[in-house]
Amino acid sequence: MRTAPLTSSGPTVSVQGLGCMGMSEFYGPGDDAESVATLHHALDIGVSFLDTADMYGHGANEELVGKVVRERRDEVVLATKFAIVRDQETGERTHRGDPEYVRSACDASLARLGIDTIDLYYMHRRDPSVPIEETVGAMAELVAAGKVRHLGLSEVGAEEIRAAQAVHPITAVQTEYSLWTRHVEDEGILAACRELGIGFVPYSPLGRGFLTGAYTTREGLAEDDFRRRNPRFSEENTARNRELLATVQRVADAHDATLGQVALAWVHAQASTWGLPVVPIPGTKRRDRLDENAKATELALTPDDLDALDPIAATTAGARY
Repeated sequence: MRTAPLTSSGPTVSVQGLGCMGMSEFYGPGDDAESVATLHHALDIGVSFLDTADMYGHGANEELVGKVVRERRDEVVLATKFAIVRDQETGERTHRGDPEYVRSACDASLARLGIDTIDLYYMHRRDPSVPIEETVGAMAELVAAGKVRHLGLSEVGAEEIRAAQAVHPITAVQTEYSLWTRHVEDEGILAACRELGIGFVPYSPLGRGFLTGAYTTREGLAEDDFRRRNPRFSEENTARNRELLATVQRVADAHDATLGQVALAWVHAQASTWGLPVVPIPGTKRRDRLDENAKATELALTPDDLDALDPIAATTAGARY
């Protein structure tokens, strides 16, 4: 797989990464053996940009990813995140961005991963009780200490990005972005990243599986699958949203591609549209899906394809959360 710098001073990464969250939680039962095999296969085919977080599986995902990363450290650009605190029993979530927590969360992640340095450390969500400058200042101390190489932000607004950048260079902003989720365009987030020279990392570029055509109904979803509580996967909204896939299917047929490959190719095409690095991190826990997703980096959509796909987000039914 091709590689490219995430920013002018940031790491060089595979042009498409791998989101590891679903290997441990949220999307039905996992299979650790297959997940480990998938991680190794990702590195074998050049997918070197791996994404995890301390809250995925209450730390289990970092431990799982760490098993592979420790064996092949020089082949990996590893991203993890902090700031979402989950109650082990109730699942209730709070956000913490105070300096003491930033430091302790980083040390805990390094221990679970079994490594000395995190390549890209994200603030997963903003703690509204702490100025973002204070949180990023504590993150900058981790860089100075050699525990972290580069800093990132997740699910933040344009002004928060600018405030953070004034404290320490931000390498990447991670936010949901796909054919049916495009708020980052209207809210100035992509424009801020372009202005400041920050790379953009879309998560859920496959619409949590819906845009692949594999999960267009609630049938087959495990009882604890996150999508059963997601508005876009309600029975009413999935019925409406299935109509959107007809356009994606027409484009896929024209290129002898899959729906998911078209969805990913559309995200890749936005790098040229917006003039900034765009590195999606589709998640999977299976080698065959990984191979399918990787081939999307070779698919070039035409201007007519992009015009046909453009209206999808405007007609999507249901909020993203």
